Amino acid sequence: MTDGQRINNFDRYKRIILYGIIGIVAIAIGILALNNNNHNSNNNIKTLSYNSVESSRLESIRKFQEQFCGLNTQPISNEFVTEYKLPGICEMPLGIAADNDNKIWFISTKNGTLDSYNIDQQKFGKEISIPIWKSRQNPIDSSQVWDVKLDRTGANIWFTDEKQNAIWKYNKSANTFEFYKVPKMSDVFGTIYPVSIDFDLKGNIYFIGIRSTSLWVGDITKMKNGTSDGISEIPLPTGNFAGIDQDLISTGSVALDNKNNAIWISMLAFEKKGQILRYDEKTKTFKSFEMPAELSSPVGTVVDDLGNLWVTDHGTSIFYKLDPLHGNITKFITSRASPRIFGGSETPERAYTLPYWIKKGQNNSIWFNEHTGNKIARFDSVNETLVEYWIPSQDKFFGLCQSSNQTCGIANVLQFTVGQNNQIWFTEWSENKIGRIDAQKQLPFSVYLPTKEITLKKGDTAEIKVNVSSSSNQDMNITMISSGTFTPTGNLGNSTGSFSEESFLLNARTSKQISFIFTPSSDMQSGIYTLMIGGENNVVSYLKAVKVKIT
Repeated sequence: MTDGQRINNFDRYKRIILYGIIGIVAIAIGILALNNNNHNSNNNIKTLSYNSVESSRLESIRKFQEQFCGLNTQPISNEFVTEYKLPGICEMPLGIAADNDNKIWFISTKNGTLDSYNIDQQKFGKEISIPIWKSRQNPIDSSQVWDVKLDRTGANIWFTDEKQNAIWKYNKSANTFEFYKVPKMSDVFGTIYPVSIDFDLKGNIYFIGIRSTSLWVGDITKMKNGTSDGISEIPLPTGNFAGIDQDLISTGSVALDNKNNAIWISMLAFEKKGQILRYDEKTKTFKSFEMPAELSSPVGTVVDDLGNLWVTDHGTSIFYKLDPLHGNITKFITSRASPRIFGGSETPERAYTLPYWIKKGQNNSIWFNEHTGNKIARFDSVNETLVEYWIPSQDKFFGLCQSSNQTCGIANVLQFTVGQNNQIWFTEWSENKIGRIDAQKQLPFSVYLPTKEITLKKGDTAEIKVNVSSSSNQDMNITMISSGTFTPTGNLGNSTGSFSEESFLLNARTSKQISFIFTPSSDMQSGIYTLMIGGENNVVSYLKAVKVKIT
């Protein structure tokens, strides 16, 4: 099982443990009640039953806390990343948002609190208890809050709520919560599992759910606290998922293109089929974009300034651009997953980085988190440059750690937000921490490729020059890296690629030219691919895209 599947199945895992404990407790209570009249003769049986129940309960709590609560973790920082340990115990933070008052807001999915961090004062605020939070009383449960957003007024914080099947609004000035029930529930899962929200220019709210194949629209002027008033449903077309169990069809995220009166929605049957829908608000019609077989898990979506849709595929290491006019897809790929994740010197053959959520930044930049790659990445959509920031924390319980005596695993960075001054704030769900990336800080080195496109016949060889330049006053070790859209993981497959120097010492304020020799395999299908070529040190990687046309 991949780590991505493990996270997606976490709610099922929790329910198995919870129901097991409930069953044991119920049986034990029944035994104690039946034997109440024979207290003296059955005292030993009752004691053994109680001890067994209590022991099982405590063991389940211990395992849950060890894996998900980050009880013994400490903040770790590097040149670009600063981590902050949360003041509460086992907060399991997920959705996060930045307001215009230099505050960062996030939800404790375990404790059911709305928390904040004041950037100017550099301290956490007082936890605000959410009025209804069923999992707050359960030591091995949480309600996942995947999305936290401020509306266009900046006065209200909106967030999703898995277990209560609802959307919340918090008014900052009045310090009040309002709770809006989704009109439907999943017959199988008991909740539509709200996951992604967005707003139009009129202030209406749009949202979708993991366990739903509908677009939900909330008219804020008609929505009433504690009810489903003002919330309407637009069923999504699912005909292209024929033959797939309906319970496996999910929605990933919703993104509004207010300039073009369009709503984008990603749909998927995880690792089976992917589809992108565009809803025209004027004509009230859907246009469907079928994804290639290898892009079967689209989740994150964002619209750039030119109206293009950018999507992350959470079943591979690929992110891509969708041209809304012609439906053309341009695929890019992250660097390969770091060997540090696995506690060894090599990366397993089928190790994915799983790009997850995606947001728009400044100056044509697109940001996304690499779930099992343990990085947050910035992609310049004009210059096609990818910069990846390594997250210094690693949790051995996640990320397919293969070592018992070395640091390995991932920090479980599941959500993030783009704040003021292009600062990136993120949550570490199982580490009880949040973190910040200082994206304004100058990178220590850069990569330039004179070649942006090559055309090759199968079996031919091309040399691509790579210039690596230092902007640092210190020497640094650089390792050259490459990946390609030839495979879902970024491996070059049966093709070959090698650098004239795999690693070297780059002296301060100097440049060095490296050659990358690439030979496509003789069995490669004709088409257009993308090579990502660059270098990395311990904290950042820097890659440039090269279009490769195979004839």
